[in-house]
Amino acid sequence: MKWYILKRVLWTFVAMWIALTLTFGLISASPNPGQMRATMSCAAVGENPQECREQFRERNNLDQPVTERYKNYMVNMVTLNWGWSESRSQYVIPAILDAWRFTAQYAIPVLVISTLVGYGLGLYSAYKPYTVTDYTASFVGFFGISIPNFWFALVLIILLGTRVELVPTYYQSGIPIQQGWLSLANLRQLILPVTVLLTASLAWQMRYSRAQALEQMNAEFVKVAKAKGASQYRLMIWHVLRMAAVPLSTSFVGSLLAIFWSGSVIIEQIFAIPGLGLMTYTAIVEQDTPLVLATTLVTVFLAIFGNLLEDIAYVILDPRIDYGNR
Repeated sequence: MKWYILKRVLWTFVAMWIALTLTFGLISASPNPGQMRATMSCAAVGENPQECREQFRERNNLDQPVTERYKNYMVNMVTLNWGWSESRSQYVIPAILDAWRFTAQYAIPVLVISTLVGYGLGLYSAYKPYTVTDYTASFVGFFGISIPNFWFALVLIILLGTRVELVPTYYQSGIPIQQGWLSLANLRQLILPVTVLLTASLAWQMRYSRAQALEQMNAEFVKVAKAKGASQYRLMIWHVLRMAAVPLSTSFVGSLLAIFWSGSVIIEQIFAIPGLGLMTYTAIVEQDTPLVLATTLVTVFLAIFGNLLEDIAYVILDPRIDYGNR
């Protein structure tokens, strides 16, 4: 197990290098909108566009060869000198530290609620299959998986934010800073983002846990435990859930990345939340290379480290798993 963890840690650095290299290559091959805006601004005020273009390239080190820029970026990533963000007008690390709080305040509750409630509904549906409760939970699950998040968010904004005015329509970043992150005003404006993200994540966790629980309920050890007089609570929690938790844990990192990456980009765009998703989208559009590379590094590290934690959790949940030959 120790040798396996060491190999996975070493592979983490290789995977990060590959991801950063591909991201750097795509950004370098794409046209730079900042350079075009600088040229157009100089032309509008009567200055020499060519000189402004050269000044912009020199200021952003674009006049250097690609190999030299690539080497500098890799060295800066290792030394945590992630550079200056043009789109945020601040250094990259402080920009990430400022933005992650806005994403975490709705992503963490969604992750916790979807895991606990989703697994609970899945176990209950497996305990009473083909009943009204099971059909209702299945309908909610298919609805949450099928409905597009962006469309559902717009519908909630129109119904609850505009017509009924029960909750704020868009997020105001000054409220948590002035009144506190746990203030009632800040919690009210998180209702819509959390609700939208819960529809997909909760439904997916419920459907997957139900399928795994049904598979485990037909196993021989469950039949033996039932024959010995085990209560339904002990049967579902101690036997079924314990064995189903091994394959269920594989979905934890996927759900986390879906919320923090794809989900956050869509939700933060719609509700104007200044978190990691909106910051990443703006950095890609503006071709803010240091910020794009930094967010890519964080995402890759989160995925690889999360998968490593999953492998360790396998052994804790099922000691029969052996990593001796891996």
